[in-house]
Amino acid sequence: MSAFHEVSLPLPFALGASGGPERRVDIVALASGREARNTPWAQGRRRYDIGGAVRTQDELHALIAFFEARRGRLHGFRFRDPFDWKSCAPSQAVSALDQTIGVGDGAAVTFPLVKTYGDYARAIVKPIAGSVRVAIDGEETSAFGVDAAAGVVTFGAPPAIGAALCAGYLFETPVRFDVERLELSLDAFGAGRALSVPLIEIIS
Repeated sequence: MSAFHEVSLPLPFALGASGGPERRVDIVALASGREARNTPWAQGRRRYDIGGAVRTQDELHALIAFFEARRGRLHGFRFRDPFDWKSCAPSQAVSALDQTIGVGDGAAVTFPLVKTYGDYARAIVKPIAGSVRVAIDGEETSAFGVDAAAGVVTFGAPPAIGAALCAGYLFETPVRFDVERLELSLDAFGAGRALSVPLIEIIS
């Protein structure tokens, strides 16, 4: 049975990764020369390749161990996207006011973390424990808890009706290996490389 392992791919592999978000769009060319475009995906999906991050035999060994522990494509894991891992811009410091996560209704106490890209809101399901900051009506508060495995903030008491709820955080992306076999190579004594090690985001 597949499962998700709440472990992170070692950071050096993330720092040498390539990839990013993808969107599926179906395009039909009409007889008039115009196009009809539609997407069956409600959200984007990210793909990466960490093969370029492997440079030494010790890194090959670490990659093999991580791949085997995940049983290849069977189990998901956390991945630090080197291009998108903060609630703010990469050069900025996380603030409790970075992202709007909801509005109080006087009853609800749980609110999922999200990150907005224009008018698109992405669910953030793997925040980094201890990094989440929260504000109610612009005032930072510590009266909350975070489910770091699901990306949900729970307040100690229901925020007041109309209260603006914001959050800032560091986060990782849930992924799995997208290959059944590792293609590895030794170039010289102590030096090695992985030809390609694709990862794909897990959409829940």
